[in-house]
Amino acid sequence: MGQPIIRAACLADLPGVYRVCFSEGFPGEDLDDGRSPDLLGHVYAGPYVVADPDLCAVVVDPGGVAGYVLGTPDAVAFAAWEERAWWPPLRQQYPIGSVTHHSDAEVVALIHAPGVVPPEVYAGHPAQLHIDLLERTRGTGVGRVLIEGLLGRLRARGVPGVHLPVAPGNTHAIGFYRHLGFVDALAAPDTLW
Repeated sequence: MGQPIIRAACLADLPGVYRVCFSEGFPGEDLDDGRSPDLLGHVYAGPYVVADPDLCAVVVDPGGVAGYVLGTPDAVAFAAWEERAWWPPLRQQYPIGSVTHHSDAEVVALIHAPGVVPPEVYAGHPAQLHIDLLERTRGTGVGRVLIEGLLGRLRARGVPGVHLPVAPGNTHAIGFYRHLGFVDALAAPDTLW
C-alpha cells in the first residue's frame, strides 16, 4: 500500500472516519449480524469533525482513511454543544430499545446519557482527544505525528492541558500515551484518564 499522508480532516472524511472508529471500537467484528456501522462514530468521532475540524486530522493512504486524531479545546463546552446540536436528532433516530445488538444498545445508551469528564481531570486538562489507527498504519510513526500535531494546535490556542480516556486493559495504548509524556490523572473502574 502507498505511503500514508497526514492532512486536516474535512466533512468528506466522515464515512472513512466512521469506518475506522467501528473497526477499532469493535476489532474483529463485522456488520453481517445487522450492526449499525454509524453508531460508534456518532458518539466518538463525528461530533469532533463537525464541531471543530481545525483540531482534527486524518491519515489517508490508497485504501482510504486509515486513522485519525480528533480533539476539542474544552470538553465541557463541547459537551454543551453536543447537547444542543448533536444529540437531539440522534436521540430521535435511535430511541432507547430501538436496536437489538447488545453492543449497539450500549452505544445508544451513550447517545441518551453521554459520559462526563470528571472535574478533577478537566480542571487542569480541559482539552480532549481521541485517536484511532488501523493496523496497517501502526508502527509507522503516524500516531506520534498526529498527537504532536494536535498538541501543537491546542498550544497555539492557549489550552493548558489535554486528557483522553482509555480502557484500563488497553496496555499497548497506555504504554504509547505514557511514552509520549501523558501521565495518569484518574483511574476509574472502567476508564483510565
